[in-house]
Amino acid sequence: MRSLRWMGLLGLYIGAQIVGLALSEPFRSEGFTSSSNPQSPTAPLLIIAVIIIAPLFILFFSRQRGGLPTLRHFILLAIAGSLYFTLYATFSIFPPGVILPPPYAAEYVLDPALTLAAIVSAGLYFALLVEPQWYVVDLAGFLAAGSLIAILGISFGILPAFILLLALMVYDAIAVYRTKHMVSLADAVVDMHLPILMVMPDSPGYDYTRAPTLAEQRGQPTEERAALFMGLGDVVIPGTLIVSAFIWLPTTPVFLTVGANLWGAIGALVGSLVGYGVLMRLVLRGNPQAGLPLLNGGALVGYAVVYVLLFHSFTLGLTGGL
Repeated sequence: MRSLRWMGLLGLYIGAQIVGLALSEPFRSEGFTSSSNPQSPTAPLLIIAVIIIAPLFILFFSRQRGGLPTLRHFILLAIAGSLYFTLYATFSIFPPGVILPPPYAAEYVLDPALTLAAIVSAGLYFALLVEPQWYVVDLAGFLAAGSLIAILGISFGILPAFILLLALMVYDAIAVYRTKHMVSLADAVVDMHLPILMVMPDSPGYDYTRAPTLAEQRGQPTEERAALFMGLGDVVIPGTLIVSAFIWLPTTPVFLTVGANLWGAIGALVGSLVGYGVLMRLVLRGNPQAGLPLLNGGALVGYAVVYVLLFHSFTLGLTGGL
């Protein structure tokens, strides 16, 4: 089982990308975007700023007296709120939609998507609050990842997606290997049992609520560690380019009756999976690793190779055209 943990994380990674791709067109039709101008190079700057500032905020408050429990409640509420929004956006694209029950003149409205999103997000909030086992954490993280991948992918054209991936792969490398504050953040997140990390244990009976801290696990040989961890950002950020390629490249069939947009998405996905393979080899050696340099780098290279092969151009679609 220990040797298969990386395959479990791989399944979560690929599954989140597939969910993101499946939701992208319906989300785009419903207008669930985070940017009013998806082609603007400045569109991802707010996301980049939030990703850089949020870890510092978490680390600061986690080190204050009584800060860890308070911060945990605050973050869980924020996660539940974001899950409610993304789940409502997801459920609202399926029938039956809004229902007008009698008497119609009273204008009573029932929205099944609203109710279902509230039930699921509230249920996950209480499960994470009371008994945050690894499967609850993974379920919440998976649901959030799939929706966020779709929202970011439809919000950023190819150039903004490139900027996002390049900026965050550099930041991740600095935060893990130089300042090391991302390692400290991972320790705090594991202590709080938050769905910001995906967890893959060596057995279904793994008790995440009583697991050793990451710092303690780093002192153990790799083969004795009970679980592998992967940051949620390592799933979401490379997925942004995968969905962006699917949304913003031409849909005209170019090879084997498949559109350029799907080929571009496949290229980015395959490239990120190559990066994932290299990342897992490094992770299994036992030291903390920055995921985004390999995952984002692989996605960028995979996309670029496919684009050049399809269009015989090195513009890579960064100008908004071919």
